[in-house]
Amino acid sequence: MKRLLHRAIATLLTNTPLGLWPVRVQRGVAAGARWTLFPWTSYWRGTHEPAVQATLVGLGGGDIRGWNCWDLGAHFGLYSVGLARRVGLDGQVAAFEPNPASYRRLQRHARMNRFPWLRIYQAAVSDETGSAELFTYGDLGTTTTHLPYDGETRTANVGAIDVPILRLDSLVERGELRPPQFVKLDVEGHGHRALRGMGATLRTSRPIILAGLHSPAEVAGILDLLEPLGYRKQEVGSSLSADPMIGRDFLFSPQG
Repeated sequence: MKRLLHRAIATLLTNTPLGLWPVRVQRGVAAGARWTLFPWTSYWRGTHEPAVQATLVGLGGGDIRGWNCWDLGAHFGLYSVGLARRVGLDGQVAAFEPNPASYRRLQRHARMNRFPWLRIYQAAVSDETGSAELFTYGDLGTTTTHLPYDGETRTANVGAIDVPILRLDSLVERGELRPPQFVKLDVEGHGHRALRGMGATLRTSRPIILAGLHSPAEVAGILDLLEPLGYRKQEVGSSLSADPMIGRDFLFSPQG
């Protein structure tokens, strides 16, 4: 009976304006921000990825006013909005989300919080500019829609939509974005290509990077890029993953 009640409530919140009811984020990196009631209530309750949130709260010794931050794979914008609250009007936050359903909610949360220094892009980040297929598996409502993994091909039962892809160095070169002090990277196996697309910025600015890792090619590619630049990695929180890196979050910090 309880399960049926929860399912009925979820259906009601999903299919009516009640899911957009404004609430405040209770704690975590975005504490105090305006948010929407449903779905992903762990976002506004402050219980989503507590170790990641604690890491973000602790950036810069707890003070990142004036920083420039990039959120690659922003989803609904919890971290984008949280970072924007913390960097203040002298900073800049850029959020990138290719999934149109997630982007619409990101856009709503950006409007609700009214930070002119928060820029949002309906695009994926990669090592080239153009378009690519976003694999959806028929459901845009998940956090696992992704650009194809290395070697992954689309089969008849895999849904896909075309999305724009951007090379981040290009945005810096034309003055659209400032080089970042911090990058949050969680792009479902495409992180190595995202970093390659910001290679020049990476070498000159050496930002702190918080990365969620999802595939062997992503892990190898990220390490190949960061280790020669003197980055040190540290696991954030703990994971049930049996793999030493895949399915885990790592903070990569430049040394020297």
